[in-house]
Amino acid sequence: MSIKQEDTNRQNIIELRNIDQSYDGGQTFIIQGLDLLIEDKPDQGQFAIILGMSGSGKSTLLRYIAGLQKPTNGKVLILGQPVSDDNRVSMVFQQYSSLPWMTVLDNVALGLRYKGVARKARKEKAMELIEMVGLAGHEHKYAQYPALSGGQLQRVAIARSLLANPHILLMDEPFGALDIRTRLQMQELLVDVWHKFHSTIIFVTHDIREAVFLGDDIYILKSAPSHFAAHIHVDLPLERTAAIKRDAKYEVLVQDVEDAMLRVSEL
Repeated sequence: MSIKQEDTNRQNIIELRNIDQSYDGGQTFIIQGLDLLIEDKPDQGQFAIILGMSGSGKSTLLRYIAGLQKPTNGKVLILGQPVSDDNRVSMVFQQYSSLPWMTVLDNVALGLRYKGVARKARKEKAMELIEMVGLAGHEHKYAQYPALSGGQLQRVAIARSLLANPHILLMDEPFGALDIRTRLQMQELLVDVWHKFHSTIIFVTHDIREAVFLGDDIYILKSAPSHFAAHIHVDLPLERTAAIKRDAKYEVLVQDVEDAMLRVSEL
């Protein structure tokens, strides 16, 4: 079964085409026959959530898109082209990925440094992102704990990824290790990022309530051999605030996703 957006005349942002993944020469497959098409939504962007049981390959799909891993078979396309250094996409992990021997400012500016952007220009652009994610005043601290909290370290990673490529952002359970208050704050920050940059965000989580609050489309993977077995469009206003979590429609959608997860787990 293939779950993907309807193929229209809009530009394709990300396409996974007939993906297989085997680690034993094809005797068994972790992922098999997987397709996903995510098209551009001009002046809006989109927030696609990937859900699935542990071991279903959620993180592996992000690694394909980021160019960190190649599938056994199939094609991975970014803006219609194979993944390369020219269209590489940044990824925010659950584990803090900042370089602890560098300051917040230098971490955020790192992508521009590798692109050869002059020091003054890259630091000016980095400061814009640092201010946006609420880290102004921390730019000269080293990006490590306890100088920064867990939530602040994830803000560094988000700012660095946005500066490298504001159009596509990959996030692999980025808030899983945060306390509930910080997690809720980070969810609202991410909604702000989405609407400011009109980014296409691909977000892996195990938290169904988080998925419904953040996503406008949710894709559910069945267990190995994995492929997408369900797609749920989240029919909520694009402007998400904490108040929406008290809405009856939100609760119905959470239940719908829970039910879909249970059905998929039985396939």
